[in-house]
This record gives sequence, C-alpha cells and structure tokens, in this order.
Amino acid sequence: MTSPALSTPAPSPAEPLRHQVLAGLAQHRIATTGQLRRMLRPEGTRQLLSRVLNKLRSDGFVDCTVLPDANRSRTNVWYLTQEGSRLTRDLPVLRGRPPYPITSDTAASLKTPHTLAVVRAHLASAADARRLGHEHGPWDWTPEVSHSIGEGDRIVADAVMYYTVVETDHRRKLRAFVEVDRTTMSSERLAVKLIEYARLFQYEAQPVGRRRPTAAGPAWLRWYPVFPRLLFVLTGASRARLDNRIRRHLIWLVR
Repeated sequence: MTSPALSTPAPSPAEPLRHQVLAGLAQHRIATTGQLRRMLRPEGTRQLLSRVLNKLRSDGFVDCTVLPDANRSRTNVWYLTQEGSRLTRDLPVLRGRPPYPITSDTAASLKTPHTLAVVRAHLASAADARRLGHEHGPWDWTPEVSHSIGEGDRIVADAVMYYTVVETDHRRKLRAFVEVDRTTMSSERLAVKLIEYARLFQYEAQPVGRRRPTAAGPAWLRWYPVFPRLLFVLTGASRARLDNRIRRHLIWLVR
C-alpha cells in the first residue's frame, strides 16, 4: 500500500510562535523547553524556543521552575502566570476549556512529575503520527477531562486523545481516554479507575425536576459519537518491571 503524504500535525510556522507557546501551555498546563519544541516546532532549535519563552517571562505571561535532575543539568519547566492564563482564555483552540492556572512555583513543582509524563505520552503519539502520515497535533490531546458519573462523583481522565488515521481512500477518527501510570497505581486503584469508566459508560443524566428515567441515552453522547477507548500508558520503570506490571494487570483483568 502506498504511504500517505506526510501530514503537518504541528501548528503552521505562519502563526506567531509566541501565540503558539501560550496556547500550548494553556492546553497542557506544564511543559519543558524541549517538550514545547517537539510539540510546536519539531524541526526547530531549542534556542528558538528559549528566546520566545524568556521574552514571555520578562513580559509576565509565563514563569518556570527548575526540574530536579540527578545529573545536575538545569531543565526549566514552564507554565502560565495568572496574566498569561487570562490572555489565553478566549483563544479559539481553547474555547470551552476551563482555565487551570498554576499560581506559584510550589504548585508547579507538585504537579510536575505526573503532568510531564502525560505530555511525554502525547509527544510519543504525535511523533508516530508524523512518521505514519496521520494527524495528531498539540490541540488533539486534552488533559484533565472531567465527567460526571452520578451520585455527585466525577471521573477525571489524564487526557482525551483525538487521532486521525489517514489512509489511501478514507480517514478514521479514533478517540481514547488516557491514563498515565508512573508505576505508582496499585491494582486496587486500577480497578477503581475501570469501575469509574464503566459508570461513565452507563450514566444517564436526568433533567432537573423529573423523577422518572428518560430515554435520553448515556450522558457521554453529549461529547463523543462513540465511547472512547481506554488507553493505559505505563512509564517510570525498567522494561522488565513494566512487562511484569502488564502481565500482572492482564491476569487481574481476566479474573
């Protein structure tokens, strides 16, 4: 089969990089300089992103914290300030997304390990999309998506992934709820997550004031034409440990 032409999942270079960086941080919450480069300018240089980020920082729109590193190399982790969050609130690519500004260096540090792992999962998907000629760009990965599952409970997915498979004669749109496990999720917590997604699949919201069930259908149909797949991403350990964890979870799932 003939390979499709390479798509362009990254934003167009015609769009100001300054605006793309602000939108990228608003979408993904936190990212390193290298992650922003791979996300927005895969063919660009690190120095290009550094210049833009430093200018945005001097203007008060972004700030950074230093990622601890065993090799003592300095890695800046960037996030929007309150002013930067306000500036990006009405961007078309972020319409409908609630703002989650990082209000301090301490708050950024607390969120850094898990959030960066979620960004790495997105970048791996984007790299595969570029290699295969499919479509999956910075705005096709929405972190921290929350849905009601009834009885006052909510489920928060680490991300929802939108991925378009481009083939010779047609396109297939794929969606997935993504859960990133840095080998910290116990089997019990995995079970709870799966039960929560099962509740989301079955949950039907009732109009206010009605006592009897209606035939409106599952609440998730409001956002998705089909129920997204569940994608668990394992990271943060050796290959042998990850393989063992996969086998253990698979054994648990079939019981």
